[in-house]
Amino acid sequence: MATSSSSHAYIHHTAISYTPPKWAERLSKVPKERIILGVLPTPLHKWNIQNLPCGMEVYVKRDDLTEMQMSGNKARKLEFLMAEAKGNGHDCVITIGGIQSNHARATAVASSYLGLPCHLILRTSRQVVDKDPGLVGNLLLDRLSGANIHLVTKEEYGCNGSGKLMDILSQRLVSEGKRPFLIPVGGSNATGAWGYLEAIREMENDIRNLGITDIVMACGSGGTASGVALGNRLSGLNVRVHAYGVCDDPAYFYQHVADTCTDLGFPCVYGGAASASSGAEAAHTPFLTERERNDKRRMTNVEEEEEAVPVDVRDLLRCVQARGSGYAVSTTAELGTITNVAKTTGVVLDPVYNGKAFHVFVREVEQAASEW
Repeated sequence: MATSSSSHAYIHHTAISYTPPKWAERLSKVPKERIILGVLPTPLHKWNIQNLPCGMEVYVKRDDLTEMQMSGNKARKLEFLMAEAKGNGHDCVITIGGIQSNHARATAVASSYLGLPCHLILRTSRQVVDKDPGLVGNLLLDRLSGANIHLVTKEEYGCNGSGKLMDILSQRLVSEGKRPFLIPVGGSNATGAWGYLEAIREMENDIRNLGITDIVMACGSGGTASGVALGNRLSGLNVRVHAYGVCDDPAYFYQHVADTCTDLGFPCVYGGAASASSGAEAAHTPFLTERERNDKRRMTNVEEEEEAVPVDVRDLLRCVQARGSGYAVSTTAELGTITNVAKTTGVVLDPVYNGKAFHVFVREVEQAASEW
């Protein structure tokens, strides 16, 4: 038998008992187990972006390297979601997303790893819904992984919502004697958020040692943002967190993060500043002054919070509009940014999520360098 003292030397696709970071012990819904799916920790390295303001350094956390078929942030969330499914005796999994959903693909692969039948409800156009969806992109991996594909139109999705559509399928499977486990869009709920609470523990020493002041990420369903924002606060890092939304508006993401944190036992509220579709949304939450940032650093963990008093979610993160022309619709400028980054740094950004987020981030740096 091979042994190792490494905390990451686990057998993949097996469940292990989970102990949360000390600063997260008082949260609710602490997972009992975690199933190792990702290749972790992922690398963190300096990112030599061109034309940065003098003295500014950017580092990139390579969560695109978590695992080939599951690469990206989905692997971290699914480690806890799939452990819950297996631990509670469920015998199949249901999730939902767009026709080329990365999350759906990752869930299909994870389910295949663990021997759980997977049902994917995939949103597509009315013209395609009654046809064979083919073997293009993520659909190829969905089908190779044995997932059961259920197509719905965008109109059905908009009318019913993701929760109701999953409930309808769940009831049918229950009537057939199954015990389905439902995973929301993007794996973004309290259980999934533990993936990025754990990621903060993974990055904590690097953030302190490198003097990192800001965390920037793309935001598609809000689960990663919830885990990062809450972990940043509870761990006492208190760097600035910026979530660049690529689909819904900032108000939606603020509310989602507030709800998720509250569900985890850290009461949060969102004041409900009016959402808009203009570029002004990028400044929806202003940058903190240096004094305000220092004040926040004095609040080091959950024990120091007045737990009965909800925290304004805008004290945890800043949500920024970055959807451009629309979800999965790329502008010439966005594609230019992606191409330039690939040519000059070797890092390939995807056009749907981190490409859009990075494009708006660099525009903000150009327009207000002193804020960074």
